[in-house]
Amino acid sequence: MRVLAIADPHLSGAQPKPMDVFGPNWAGHPRAFFDGWRRVVHDDDLVLIAGDISWAMRLDEARVDLEAIADLPGTKVMLRGNHDYWWPSLTKLRAALPEGMHVVQNDAIRIGDVVVGGTRGWICPGSPGFGEHDLKVYEREAQRLSLSLATMSELGAAYRVVMLHFPPTNPRGEPSAFSEALRAAKPDALVFGHVHGDAPVAMPCLPGTEVAFVAADRVGFEPVVLASYAPVSATDGPC
Repeated sequence: MRVLAIADPHLSGAQPKPMDVFGPNWAGHPRAFFDGWRRVVHDDDLVLIAGDISWAMRLDEARVDLEAIADLPGTKVMLRGNHDYWWPSLTKLRAALPEGMHVVQNDAIRIGDVVVGGTRGWICPGSPGFGEHDLKVYEREAQRLSLSLATMSELGAAYRVVMLHFPPTNPRGEPSAFSEALRAAKPDALVFGHVHGDAPVAMPCLPGTEVAFVAADRVGFEPVVLASYAPVSATDGPC
C-alpha cells in the first residue's frame, strides 16, 4: 500500500461551478482531477484528501461528488476544508459515506500500518487581515490538532500522517501553535492545501517530517506519493 495525498478537488457535480475563473491553473477541471487520480492511484493505495472537497451546501447535494470520488481507485480519507459547508455532524457523515471512504475531524483513524489524523486549521497570526475572530478560531483549531495528535499516539502505527487544510504557518513561515505542536509530535508526514494560483506558500520547518503542499491546481491534479512512507526525503537537518 502506498500513501498519496491531494487537496482541494472543489467538485460541483450537483450544480456545476467552473473553476477556470480562478485562474489558468484550473484549466480542464474537474475532468483533470479524475484523470490525474486514475493515472497514479492503484486499487490498494491509501489517498488522503485534505479538504475543500465539494462546493455543495448540503449533504444530499454533495453525494454526487462523494460517489464520484468513491468510484476512483484506492481507499480514501477526507478532511473538512473551509468551503465544505455541506459537511454534517461526524456521526451522520460517517453513516452516509460510501464503502472505502473515511473521514478525520479532530481525531485519527488507523488503516493497516498507517495512522491519519488532523483538523482543518486556520490562518495564523501574522497573516494579512488576521483579527480577533481569527484568533479565536486559530486557538480552537490548535486545540483540535492537539487532540488529534494525542489520538494518533494512542492508536500507534508504523507511519503517521497529519492532515491540515490550511498551511500551518503564516506566509512568512513564522512558528505557530500548529507548527510547534507538529515539531513536538514529529509525525512522519504533514499534508495541506488551501492556497491556489500563484500565491506564495511558506513550508514549515519540521525536522524529521516530510511536508507536502498538495493543493490540486498546484500539483497538476495528480495525488502526490508521500516519499517518507519509504523514507527518503524527510527534513532531518537544521532549517
